[in-house]
Amino acid sequence: MPARSTLPADASTPIWTPPADVRDRTAIGRYLQWLEHTHRRSFGDYDELWRWSVDDQAGFWESIWQFFEVRTHAPYTRVLESAAMPGTRWFDGALVNYAEHLFGDAADDERVALVAHSQTRPIVELTVAELVDQVGRARAGLERLGVGRGDRVVGYLPNAPETLIAFAATASLGAVWASCAPELGARAVIDRLALLAPKVLITVAGYGFRDRMIDRRTEVAAIRSKLPSLRHVVHLPYGPFAVPASMTWEALTAEAAPLAFEAVPFDHPLYVLFSSGTTGPPKAIVHGHGGILLEHLKSHALSWNVEPGGRLLWFTTTSWMMWNALVSALLLRASIVMVDGDPTWPQLDRQWRIAATTRPSVMGASPAFVMACRRAGIAPGEDFDLSSIRVFATAGSPLPAEGYKWLYDQLGPEMLLINGLGGTDVCSAIVGGGPLQAVYAGEISGRCLGVAADAFDSDGNAVLGELGELVITRPMPSMPIGLWGDEGGSRYRDAYFSTFPGIWRQGDWIRFTTRGTCVATGRSDATLNRAGVRLGTGEFYGVIEELPEVLDSVVIHLEDDAGGPGELLLFVALVPDAALDDRLRTAIVDALRTQLSPRHVPDRIVRIKAVPRTLTGKKLETPLKRILLGTPPELAASVDGLLDPSALDEFVAYAATRRQ
Repeated sequence: MPARSTLPADASTPIWTPPADVRDRTAIGRYLQWLEHTHRRSFGDYDELWRWSVDDQAGFWESIWQFFEVRTHAPYTRVLESAAMPGTRWFDGALVNYAEHLFGDAADDERVALVAHSQTRPIVELTVAELVDQVGRARAGLERLGVGRGDRVVGYLPNAPETLIAFAATASLGAVWASCAPELGARAVIDRLALLAPKVLITVAGYGFRDRMIDRRTEVAAIRSKLPSLRHVVHLPYGPFAVPASMTWEALTAEAAPLAFEAVPFDHPLYVLFSSGTTGPPKAIVHGHGGILLEHLKSHALSWNVEPGGRLLWFTTTSWMMWNALVSALLLRASIVMVDGDPTWPQLDRQWRIAATTRPSVMGASPAFVMACRRAGIAPGEDFDLSSIRVFATAGSPLPAEGYKWLYDQLGPEMLLINGLGGTDVCSAIVGGGPLQAVYAGEISGRCLGVAADAFDSDGNAVLGELGELVITRPMPSMPIGLWGDEGGSRYRDAYFSTFPGIWRQGDWIRFTTRGTCVATGRSDATLNRAGVRLGTGEFYGVIEELPEVLDSVVIHLEDDAGGPGELLLFVALVPDAALDDRLRTAIVDALRTQLSPRHVPDRIVRIKAVPRTLTGKKLETPLKRILLGTPPELAASVDGLLDPSALDEFVAYAATRRQ
């Protein structure tokens, strides 16, 4: 049982501060010592280091290359061609391969590389040597199928070891990977993968979820029929079902072969990630070998303190960028824990149980999971030995101050809590935390190294202490190569650079404080602007969802084209046996009026069964707004990409009633 933390009552007092010996015990500390010894550069604190990392981008990113000993098959001619965005070129001339850095010369390494927990089959554990052998076999199998540099291999696969093996084999060939979780319906998968014209599909026919098997043979057949470019389908046995007229995974990996790596340019496509579809049709975002390699070496080691011999546990599906981040822990000779199925079954504490047995040094989870555990009265710090967890990270949405306090109460005062904000677009965090940064309850610790993040007002001026658009003012290597199929780059420019020319707009509201911390408040396209007072939806939920009767909520602002206050609609899902009566309505109104703003009292409060969310847990604020304004649901959202597509029905019905 961990020691209980002493939590400050004053929000201006940090909840955690770096220990005195932090530079001797962390990867970022060793990086600073290396900088001083090798380059005669010394920094008094994190702010000085961050400032150098964005002012001298070439010097900083070259130091990352050197410190982590990136292998190149040809030297780069320069680090940074130009700081202009978009179109920045990094490490021109270098020839690298991401997969080579996952394994290197590890054919005889008997350390455990991964532990996989599944609701479909027993636990699987692979050593590095076993993983290297399997990747070599899969690579040879893909070569026999005619896969080579630039070809696309796609997966309809769960978070299982074979998915990692298939991805690494694809990357080793210089081919391009993309994956969708089997929870996604056929239409959502086709919308994403058809654009890539893949040569090979690797798929399961079903999977285990809770105590039942989910049959996906109909979905696989529909996907195959809409991917005319396919030359081969490989079936990965995962449960009792089979894919007809396909090659088996066993046949693909039947022949042992040494693992080799195709050397490719720094910006050669590694994989395509797809945006969640919360603001429109998913974007096919192309990431390169070199950009992902450098960014994940930096972020995992210098922020999360992932080190050789450590272990990363983070529940994710293969449709979320966190799967790619999980895999990258192998770059640092750490091991990973893969979790497939319902992470809250048979009890909500399943992830804590897995942590107690797998002993991760770094654990990640969604803020929604943290707050659900808190609400349910779960006490993992008392029930399990979680002393191995030195860093706990959250991502996907803002974490309320109460979540910070609950985590420290459970995991003890020495644990470093990192709440981050980033996205699929850069496949990393933009703002986050790390061992050199203090932690304040309810706040993100600051800007990430190498990321020139800021908050802009509508005129493109940087603002401090007030909400603004989250922007990145200088390039970073993991910005996308582009969007797949976007010849000429017009869609890419429109998506990120149309609001502020030459400046990356992320699409989130953020407020930076004078001490360098920040508070993210939700998507900027879902802003609640009432009579000139703007609030992010995250602030709204932080108040509403602290009420004991409220299980979940979503707020939608329908603006008035004539300039009036518009209509503010609050939809709430309640705990069992709770009623949306006058008492609860009054409690909601009073909480919002006193804690936020009288102007943000909702015009209507409507009870619903569930808030529509994507498979990665994001609330569908913008699509719901479009539905309420009359857009058909199939045009407003990627229905097959939702956790529960039926959750839209109540909003469609409400929209029809509202129009009448």
